[in-house]
Amino acid sequence: MIDDGTGHLTIGEPARATGLTVRTIRYWSDEGALPPVTRSSGGYRLYDAGSVARLELIRTLRELGLGLDHVRAVLAGETTVAEVAAAHVAALDAQIRTLRVTRAVLSSVARRGSTAEEMTLMNKLARLSAAERKRITDDFMEETFGGLDTADPDIRNRLRFGLGELPEDPTPEQVDAWVELAELIQDQGFRTRMRRMIEFNAGDRGPDARAGTSLWLMSRLVQLAGEARERGVEPGEPEAEEVLAGLLGNADRAAVLERVEFAAHDEMARFRELKALVRGTDPLPAHREEFAWVVAALRARSAS
Repeated sequence: MIDDGTGHLTIGEPARATGLTVRTIRYWSDEGALPPVTRSSGGYRLYDAGSVARLELIRTLRELGLGLDHVRAVLAGETTVAEVAAAHVAALDAQIRTLRVTRAVLSSVARRGSTAEEMTLMNKLARLSAAERKRITDDFMEETFGGLDTADPDIRNRLRFGLGELPEDPTPEQVDAWVELAELIQDQGFRTRMRRMIEFNAGDRGPDARAGTSLWLMSRLVQLAGEARERGVEPGEPEAEEVLAGLLGNADRAAVLERVEFAAHDEMARFRELKALVRGTDPLPAHREEFAWVVAALRARSAS
C-alpha cells in the first residue's frame, strides 16, 4: 500500500492477495478488464480494495473459460453473469457434442482398421456443422419434392424426420450410418430415383390418377407376393397372373412395373436402413424377396 493515506495499492499487492502473477494482472489491465484507479507520480499503476474484488471476479470468469470480451461486458454492466453463463453453456454443449462425435469417429476407424483417406472423409462428414447438415438435407428435399405441390405432406415430413441428427453420444455404427446416408442423399442418381418415387405418390393424390396406382398398392402387392411365395407359386406360372390380375385389373402393367422397380431398388432399402440406424430404431422390413417376385411376375407378363 502506498503510504499516502489514499489506500492505493501497487500492482504487486493485488498479485500477492490473489496469487496471480504481476504479468497476468498487467495483461488484463492493458486489455481494459482491470484499469488502474490512478497512477503514481512515477507513472506506476495503482489499484484499491475494489480492484482486488474485481480481479477475483475476472479470474473466476476466466477459469470458467470466458473470453476477455465477455469479461469486459460483464464488468461494464452491458450483460449479466447469468446471460454470459447461459451463452457459454451453449458453446460448451456444442464443443462436447463435437468431441463425442470425434470420439465415435475414431472408435469406428480403430474398429474397422480404416485407411487415412477413409478417416479423413468420415471425420469431415461426421463433424459437419448443423448448418451444413441442414443445407444438405434442404437440398435433397428441394430436389425430390420441389414443384410437386400435390405431394403428400406427411411423406415429406416423415422423410425429413428420417434424416435426423446424430445423437449427442453416437455409437461408431451410427457414425458409419450417417456418413453413408450423407453420401447417399448427395448422389444424383439416388436423388433422381427418389424424385420419381415422390412423383408416383403425388400422382396418386390427383383426381385423374390411373387405376392401380393408389398408395396402398405397394403394401398390398407385398402381402400378395408373400402369400404366393409361401404357396410355392413361381413368378412365371399362370397362378401368378391370377395374383396380379386380382389387384391390378386393367392397370397399365408397364407403369406398375416401373413403380415397383423404383420401390424395390437396393438403394431405397438401404436408405430406409440407414435412417433407422442413425435414429437408433429398428429398420422396417425391406421385403426384398416379395418385391423381386412382383418384378419377375410383371416382367414375365410383359415379355409374353
